[in-house]
Amino acid sequence: MSGTKRITAPAILSRKGKEKIVCLTCYTAPMARLLDKHTDILLVGDSLGMVLYGLSSTHDLSIETMALHAAAVVRGSSRSLVVVDMPFGSYQASKEEAFKSAAYLIRKSGCQAVKLEGGAVMAETIAFLTERGIPVMAHIGLEPQSVHRYGGYIAQGKTAQSQKSLLADSLAVSKAGAFALVLESITEPLARKITEKVAIPTIGIGASPACDGQVLVSDDMLGVFGSDVPRFVKRYAEIDEIVDTAAATFAEEVRSGAFPAKSHCFGIKEKK
Repeated sequence: MSGTKRITAPAILSRKGKEKIVCLTCYTAPMARLLDKHTDILLVGDSLGMVLYGLSSTHDLSIETMALHAAAVVRGSSRSLVVVDMPFGSYQASKEEAFKSAAYLIRKSGCQAVKLEGGAVMAETIAFLTERGIPVMAHIGLEPQSVHRYGGYIAQGKTAQSQKSLLADSLAVSKAGAFALVLESITEPLARKITEKVAIPTIGIGASPACDGQVLVSDDMLGVFGSDVPRFVKRYAEIDEIVDTAAATFAEEVRSGAFPAKSHCFGIKEKK
């Protein structure tokens, strides 16, 4: 789409309380080309470690791998804001290390913003990055990079103390300058309250319809990621069934000799 202008982080921020924000994860150029016209944000999530590489968690991804996939998504899109997850270990040590990592991701991939997990504990880092020209999307609630701390993928905000802490986290990252906030697996009343309280758009995943936008892992949404579907996922297709049927038909035709036919070969002229 020649001449198309990308959605910017300030444009996403300005959508607070207005038009809903559509976000999907994306890891490759072909998928970016398909999703771009429908989405406002393409998130190159570290979920790619589990979805594409079959890893058991998001912890084993390198910053080089994230940059490589982000560059592919940037090349495959022209409209959506491309946001890249900062991988585990690339930003927690210090705000200076976080800047170095974020600058690397932007320089190598051409992405427009980064996402990092953590609430009040990361507020200083978020401020440090945004003051230096790097748009930051924050992420609180269930933080996959800290899943061992929770003892598994468990919904957050069930106790009074947890609710108080998460509300404080949301206000801290908003004040620090994040342009949007992902709320993952947070009890619905709390997600609704946070959305009402913070000055930045909230993007829910297993949170609340009251959030300013929603995000899903594309492979979950498309029915590609097996049968273990999280409660908060709605499957809009069953691509795994289509692939299974197509592969089975291909295998049958190869074994029977039906494929390839003469029309699929070079140098063979059909007799008149």
